[in-house]
Amino acid sequence: MKIDSLMRVMAIDYGDSRTGVAVSDLSATIVGDAWVIHEKNQTKVLLTVASEAAARNVGTIVIGHPRNMNGTIGPRARKSEQIAELLRELSSFDVVLWDERMTTVSAFRVLDDVGRHGKERKNAVDAVAASLILESYLQFLISGKGK
Repeated sequence: MKIDSLMRVMAIDYGDSRTGVAVSDLSATIVGDAWVIHEKNQTKVLLTVASEAAARNVGTIVIGHPRNMNGTIGPRARKSEQIAELLRELSSFDVVLWDERMTTVSAFRVLDDVGRHGKERKNAVDAVAASLILESYLQFLISGKGK
C-alpha cells in the first residue's frame, strides 16, 4: 500500500470504554500526536475518529487487530474487524487492520518505565498503545514492504 507523502496515518486502539488514537506527522514517518477518546458509544467513537481524521488530513486509518498469541481470531479481534467495517461504511478513508499482539502489555511497560502509575497510567495507556500500533505500521511502510 502506498501512502501519499502529504497524508497522515491514524492508528486506533479501540476499547469498550476508552479508545486510544495516534496520528503521524505529514510525512508518515513518526508519531505526531496521541490522545484518548473517553466514550462508550461505538457510533460516537467512530464519528469522532472520522471527524478527527478528516480535520488532520489522514489518508489511512489503522485499526489494532488483537489476534491471540497463536494467531487465531478471538472475540476482541472480531470486534476490531467489525469496527473497521463500520468505519469503511461511514467514511472514505482507507482502513487497515494491523496485528497488535502485546501492544497493551508494551504500553504498560513504557508507562512503568517513565513512572506513570494509578489513574495517570490508566488514562494514558490507550494513547500509548495506539502510538505503538502506529509506530509498527509506519516501520512497515518505511521498510518498503507496504508499497
